Amino acid sequence: MPRAAATPIWGPMTGKSPLDDPEMAAHAWARYRRLMRFMFSVTVGVVVIALALLYKFQGAVSIHFYIAVALGIGFSMLLTSALMGLVFLSNGTGHDASVDNNLPRSEEDLD
Repeated sequence: MPRAAATPIWGPMTGKSPLDDPEMAAHAWARYRRLMRFMFSVTVGVVVIALALLYKFQGAVSIHFYIAVALGIGFSMLLTSALMGLVFLSNGTGHDASVDNNLPRSEEDLD
């Protein structure tokens, strides 16, 4: 049986976000880019230290091993810092607080 067209039960879930202000958004994104530049330099340092320690304790193994380690550590650290940076950006600017969560409470929430 076909369903009727979906009609929203609730209205819009967001109020005016502080990131709608161009000056506030420019400041927040500049702070995010500064954080990412710092984390890139930390990541490069950690990769260099990890490769040096691996060379010291493992010796000369395949170059593919060192490439894989460098890419694995680098990608993991940069992805983690990018996602956490976006969380900090969202919370620090008040963007998270602008969400109006009017969902009904369930019995499990009350326990």
